[in-house]
Amino acid sequence: MSAVSIARAPSGVAWNGINWADVQRQVRRLQARIVKATQAGKHNKAKALQWLLTHSFSGKALAVKRVTENKGKNTAGVDKVTWKTPEAKINAIASLKRRGYSTLPLRRVLIPKKNGTKTRPLGIPVMKCRAMQALHLLALEPIAETTADLNSYGFRPERSTADAGAQCFNALAQKASAEWVLEADIKGCFDTISHDWMIANIPTDKATLKKWLKAGYVYQNERFPTDAGTPQGGIISPVAANMTLDGLEAMLLEKFPKAKQTGRKMNMVRYADDFIITGNSKEWLEQEVKPAVVEFLAERGLVLSPEKTKITNITDGFDFLGWNLRKYNGKLLIKPSKANVKGHLDKIREVIKANKTAKQANLIRLLNPILRGWANYHSHVVAKKAFARVDTTVWSMLWRWAVRRHPEKGARWVKQRYFKTRGTRNWVFSATEKKEDGTLRELNLFLESGTPIQRHVKIKADANPHDPKWAQYFESRWGKKMLKSSRGRSKLYRVWLRQDRLCSACQKPITKLTPWDVRYYVKKVNGGTDAASNLYMHHLSCHKSYAENQVCNRVSKDAFAEA
Repeated sequence: MSAVSIARAPSGVAWNGINWADVQRQVRRLQARIVKATQAGKHNKAKALQWLLTHSFSGKALAVKRVTENKGKNTAGVDKVTWKTPEAKINAIASLKRRGYSTLPLRRVLIPKKNGTKTRPLGIPVMKCRAMQALHLLALEPIAETTADLNSYGFRPERSTADAGAQCFNALAQKASAEWVLEADIKGCFDTISHDWMIANIPTDKATLKKWLKAGYVYQNERFPTDAGTPQGGIISPVAANMTLDGLEAMLLEKFPKAKQTGRKMNMVRYADDFIITGNSKEWLEQEVKPAVVEFLAERGLVLSPEKTKITNITDGFDFLGWNLRKYNGKLLIKPSKANVKGHLDKIREVIKANKTAKQANLIRLLNPILRGWANYHSHVVAKKAFARVDTTVWSMLWRWAVRRHPEKGARWVKQRYFKTRGTRNWVFSATEKKEDGTLRELNLFLESGTPIQRHVKIKADANPHDPKWAQYFESRWGKKMLKSSRGRSKLYRVWLRQDRLCSACQKPITKLTPWDVRYYVKKVNGGTDAASNLYMHHLSCHKSYAENQVCNRVSKDAFAEA
C-alpha cells in the first residue's frame, strides 16, 4: 500500500458513506508497523510511519469520529464551535493539516476535587485542536505502549485499577513479601511537567506539540500563558504525562541491580501519578529509594507532594486507588477504603436530598448507576461487609425520604407504598410505572450486597494491544470480560445458540465443564467489531486444529452488520 493511496481521501466521500471497518483496518495496520519498528530500534522508520498515519485520510477520519462521538462532543472551546452535522465532520477531516495549523487557547473551568475543598483546573480545547490531538495520539500510543513501564496501569488501553490492585496483591501478599511501602504522590503532576523535557523526549511532531503546550488558556475573559504542564482535558495529555513518568521502574532496577538478590523486595506499581514502591526496610526506602525518585522527577520538573508521600508498614495499612491494603495476622486484605465508602455515601445522600419531590421511579434511575458502578469497581476485593453497610445506610436514607413525603401517614402505609417483597428479598425499594404501550414496568433499587466477588485476572505485564502477536491473548480476555456483564453474557449465549452449542472446530458440545474460548472471524486488528456475528466459540484444546483454521480464514459477509 503506497503512502499516496493511504493519505488520499476517496473522491467525493460523504461522512455517512465512510467504510469505518476499512478505516479502522488501515489505522491498526500502521500502528502495528510502528510497534514493530520501535521494537527493532528503527526510530527513523517509526517516525516516518507516524508521519504517514497523521497525514492519512483514515487517521483523520478516525480522529474526527472520536471527538464528535465522545462525552465532550457538545462542549465547545473558546470559539464556541462544535461539529454536529455530517457536512461539518467531513469538512473537519479536510481541515486537519499540519501546514498553517495554529492553536487557540483553552477554555479553563474549575472542577471540585474529591475532598471538596480544592479544585482542579480543566482545560477545554477547541474542536480542531481536539481532533489534531486525537490524530497524533493514534501515532503516539503504539510507541507509548511499547516503551511503557511494565507495572504502569493508568490511562493505558486494556489496563485498569483492577490490574494495579492485583499487582499490589502479588507484591505484598506472601509471608516473605516486603513489609514497608513508600506511598508517593506527585504534586500537581499535570500542571508542572517541564515543557522542554516533553518536547525533547516525547516522540511526536515537535512543532505541533510545542503549539499545544504553549497555547495558554482563557479564564474569566482573560488570557493566561502556560509555561509548564500539560492541560488536563487534552486528549493527548494523559499519554504525554504517562510517557514523562515512564522509565521510573527501569531507573530503579538500574540503580539497585542487586535488589532481588540482596532481599530488598523492591516492587513498583504506578497508576498515573500515584505510585507505591515496596522495600524490606523503612531506612532503605527513606535514604536510598526516595532520593533516587526525587532526582528522577526533578529532571522532568516534578516534585513529590510532602503531605501525601509517606512510608508505611503493611500491618498499619495504606490507601491506594480507593482501597485499603493491610495485613491482618500475616494475611493481606484489600478492602474499600473508609474515605472511598464515605465519598460514595455522600454522593448518594446528595442525590436523594436533591430529589425530595421526585417520582420514586426517577429516583431509582438516578441511584442505580451509582450503586452498580461502585459495586462493580470493588467486586474483586474483600468488599462484602462494605456492600452490606452501604445497603443498610442507603435503606435508612430512603426510609427518611419516604416518611418525609407523607408526614401524616403511618410507618405501615409508607412501607406498603414504597417497599415491596420481591422473591426472597423484603423491604425492596421498588416502583411500578406504565410504559407508552400501556404495559407495566417494575424498577427495583440495585442491591450492592448481591454483587458477586470475583478475583480479577491481571493483564500480562508486557501485553501490547497494538502488537499483532498479542491479538489472540486480548481476544481471549475480551471474551472472558463479556461474562461479567448481562449484555456480554447475552451476546455469548446468542453465539453459542448459533453454533448449535457445538465447538466450531471439533463439532462437539461446549458446556460449563469443557474449557472454551472466543475468537473473531475478522480480527480487531483488521477492523473487526465486537458484534455477535463476528464471534465464534471453540474448545481451548481445539485452537490449533485444522477445522478452526478453516473458520479463521473465513470472512463472514455479515461480520460488520450487527452494531
